[in-house]
Amino acid sequence: MFNATRRDFLRTLGTGAAAVSLPQLMSSCAPSDAPRPNILFIMTDDHASQAISAYGSRINKTPHIDRLASEGVRFENCFATNAICAPSRASILTGTYSHVNGVIDNNVVFDGEQLTFPKLLQEAGYETALFGKWHLKSSPTGFNHWDILPGQGHYYNPDFIRNGEKRRVEGYVTDLTTDLCLDWLDNRNADQPFCVMLHHKAPHRNWMPALRHLHLYDDEDIPVPETFDDDYTTRSDAARDQDMSIEETLMPANDLKADAGTDQDAKYWKWNYDRMTPEQKKAWDAAYTSRNTAARRAGHKGADLKHWKYQRYIKDYLRCIAAVDENIGRVLDYLDENGLSENTVVVYTSDQGFFLGEHGWFDKRFMYEESLRMPMIVRYPKEISAGRVEKGLAANVDFAPTFLDYAGINAPQRMQGRSLRPLLKGKTSYDWRKAVYYHYFEYPGPHGVKRHYGLRTDRYKLIRFYHDIDAWEMYDLREDPNELNNLAAVPTYSVLFKKLKRELKRLRKVHGDDGMKRFLPGKPKKIEHLAVGASIALTYSYSPKYPGSGPGGLVDGIKAPENVGSQADLSLWQGFEGVELEAVVDLGGHRPVKNVTVGFLEQTGSWIFMPQTVEVSVSEDGKQWSKAEVWRNQEKMQSGPAVRRSVRLQLDGREVRFIKVKAQSQGVCPQWHPGAGKVCWLFADEIVVE
Repeated sequence: MFNATRRDFLRTLGTGAAAVSLPQLMSSCAPSDAPRPNILFIMTDDHASQAISAYGSRINKTPHIDRLASEGVRFENCFATNAICAPSRASILTGTYSHVNGVIDNNVVFDGEQLTFPKLLQEAGYETALFGKWHLKSSPTGFNHWDILPGQGHYYNPDFIRNGEKRRVEGYVTDLTTDLCLDWLDNRNADQPFCVMLHHKAPHRNWMPALRHLHLYDDEDIPVPETFDDDYTTRSDAARDQDMSIEETLMPANDLKADAGTDQDAKYWKWNYDRMTPEQKKAWDAAYTSRNTAARRAGHKGADLKHWKYQRYIKDYLRCIAAVDENIGRVLDYLDENGLSENTVVVYTSDQGFFLGEHGWFDKRFMYEESLRMPMIVRYPKEISAGRVEKGLAANVDFAPTFLDYAGINAPQRMQGRSLRPLLKGKTSYDWRKAVYYHYFEYPGPHGVKRHYGLRTDRYKLIRFYHDIDAWEMYDLREDPNELNNLAAVPTYSVLFKKLKRELKRLRKVHGDDGMKRFLPGKPKKIEHLAVGASIALTYSYSPKYPGSGPGGLVDGIKAPENVGSQADLSLWQGFEGVELEAVVDLGGHRPVKNVTVGFLEQTGSWIFMPQTVEVSVSEDGKQWSKAEVWRNQEKMQSGPAVRRSVRLQLDGREVRFIKVKAQSQGVCPQWHPGAGKVCWLFADEIVVE
């Protein structure tokens, strides 16, 4: 019954079509007598396929990942459906697109009540475990055991949260995560099949190598990609308006481990560097101090400076991958030594791709190939032929149905992906997808990549950028693999352009994505009140990085939208880092005031919290003050999506000239936050006087 078709299963139950309304029943069948395979799911963060030698890397060697590819199937065309950490992970867990599981960007808290493949495996008798990066803000569900990094985690001496209990562990994060996984495998219940998710932090920014790899590539000059100096000639403004360039965006201290740039850059680097023990710092300083001295003496400028930044970035990135590859070798050896290799499905992937200097960029997000493509290698000796390359179109929403298929569990109807098992056997069905659908939502947001959606076929790609831009891009990947020639407006391609637009419209409908409007932030609102245009004085200066609308931005009559989406447009907000908001508004004359309302942003994923208290005082001369009302924050600090909250304080018609608004910051991030103990932010919007 377990291997029967869905129709046969319903007939066996004797319930016919009525059973269609019971998806939970369909997803939790009793296991058959045949031994079910174990599942080892290894995922890294930001590991580009062009930095894997099995994928033809020109810049590094990955012998242990290559071994996996030689013993299994390497997917040539596996793609993320939203190329950013948390959304990709949510899609992998649920088998659904971002607009369905709700995790459209890195700020949304994952709803752990959703159906996920670990839950279904657990129900079917699998012992499930998770180690390393989680990054979904809520606590993991569906696991017998979990030991995760808070937020992004640290490279050195990281904190781990084991089934809810936080502790610090000395060592290097990639080694430690593997240690935890192998220890669990040693002590698991051998009578149950297992599914273990080994999810590494590396090689995520800020690329801190293990001590043993600090001198790897010292005597090499890593070749730059062909498109390193791309000028985006035929592209839309989306390519020009990004903030992810190697030349301009990389932080001198935190990213490049050289001299600090901004104060924020210095704080980020101190936050990471101070995790190290004195012995670790000694080894680190021995490697980087002489390099930085030589760089200062060289006085790099222009193209030479850009090349130096690339070398520093790419070498640290590749050094982090070296540790990942070594630890994958450790895990594969463990499977061999314990007789587990033959009956274990091993999957290696990354949550999305990454730019390694292509187009002059680092990071991901764009639908261009380097970011869109996920490495994916699967080994299962019992069923998969060794050394094969699969070119069928796969997506991260396919992972969950694939794992369930190997466990003999029917995927629930909610899952939008399809099992890759036929492709792994070398059998592509006639109705396999002809295009992969993509949608990126995180704008306004980090790195300034515009919102866009599109499709990718085996040859063509169509992208539409939207929100504060309306632009199309189309590429022939066979003739133009580097995506340099946008064909969307080329007359000779007009028929193809229209055809792809129709297909994109169809895919949006098939997948139920109306996210263009549903997830857009609201628009700022022009309002009138007594303080518009009034003079305002701040006791503590706002951050120059987040000046809002300038010195008078808090009384300019422009109110940030109540619906901020998941990402607030921070250009409308004044940001205060580690200091209070204390603003004195001079109304220019005595006015009767009913109430004062102040808008605050809460976006915990970006370290922005509501104040502890908000106090309003009034004065006739600006010297003698009378406290009018105090608002106290009674809510427990917790993770959540971006939201605008208004605090209203009553003055009951008192005649005043001067109004003082004082908001006390939370000071530091709470213990559950990845920035625990570090200074947090207070963001304020319009002070409305009615």
